[in-house]
Amino acid sequence: MAGQSSARVAAVGDNLFLKGVAAISTVAGWCSAAMIVAAVAITCQMIFIRFVLNGSTVWQTEAVVYLVVAATLIGLPYVQRLRGHVNVDLVPLALPRRARFVLALITLSLSILIIGVMLWYGFEYWHFAWERGWRSDTVWGVKLWIPYLSIPIGFGLLLLQLIADLVAVILRIDTPFGLEEH
Repeated sequence: MAGQSSARVAAVGDNLFLKGVAAISTVAGWCSAAMIVAAVAITCQMIFIRFVLNGSTVWQTEAVVYLVVAATLIGLPYVQRLRGHVNVDLVPLALPRRARFVLALITLSLSILIIGVMLWYGFEYWHFAWERGWRSDTVWGVKLWIPYLSIPIGFGLLLLQLIADLVAVILRIDTPFGLEEH
């Protein structure tokens, strides 16, 4: 049985940068949700065409796969803002306030570094697809730069949210790991 997390939504205070990043992350979350709804609608349309009308489908499966992957990537900053990623807060809960602060700085800094590397290579991969005119090997033959664009966008927005989280902790607008001080 899943328990309730002790973390809460990332605090922004009166900081304009944090408010702006929170707004961008929220819009990304709504876009992600819209992509999931579109994928479900396309799946329903595909089922109707194939099993009711006994017709063939060309683009639907590929579109659904690209939409779900894009929704996952573009939804990353929203989930980070809501602190919805899987976390184990046993260590932060056991630490005193100062050690928790230091651990948060280390964790956020390493996360920023790793996501920065993923953004770099994700952008490079997208750029290869754009520059070389890659297309999928299907009948639909979609230009791959279009679905691959979700890689640098998703990781770029997640990086921005992680930087905002770090700024909020450093400025003491938010608590380390979103945990209440004790």
